[in-house]
Amino acid sequence: MKFSAILSSVLVGSAAAFAPAPKLASASALNLAIGETAPDFSLQDQNGKTVTRSSIKKPLVVYFYPADSTPGCTIQAETFDGRIQEIRKEFGADVVGISGQDVESKQKFAEELGLSFSILADEGDKVRKSFGVPRAAFGLFPGRVTYVLDKEGVCQFVYDDLADAASHVDAAADKLAEMKPAKGGNPLA
Repeated sequence: MKFSAILSSVLVGSAAAFAPAPKLASASALNLAIGETAPDFSLQDQNGKTVTRSSIKKPLVVYFYPADSTPGCTIQAETFDGRIQEIRKEFGADVVGISGQDVESKQKFAEELGLSFSILADEGDKVRKSFGVPRAAFGLFPGRVTYVLDKEGVCQFVYDDLADAASHVDAAADKLAEMKPAKGGNPLA
């Protein structure tokens, strides 16, 4: 009896060695990976203006946040707004924030904070899903993820941190600085 139990476990263990290996998740575990073109979208901002990703021909920071007027999202929006002029002037880039609330909620949130960049209404979370933004806190909350896209819309950077909302701004600015062409370099290189 012992012999057959040992033989069974050896055979089962050996068979597992020939099974296909499980696919490993990417380092970011997000559907939009570095090097992939971001999904196109057209969403309304707080001013009723339609913003289309593919019509923006410069680097773009796309940050997804859980909800308007919440403490962490307020900190994140204020921090981006505090550096928006630097991001535009220094890096030739722009920023859009996206969450699932409607345009009216965006208007109120942007007015409360005096935001000078677009926050977009993704009612139904269609764009969030197309980017593959994971839910956070065991699936209880929409995730907080920032993507930095180059001028062709190709993802260059992904940053995922629900807890430290302000850190998204520094992480995005660091990546934009890295992407910025060097001045005075060899024009033939």
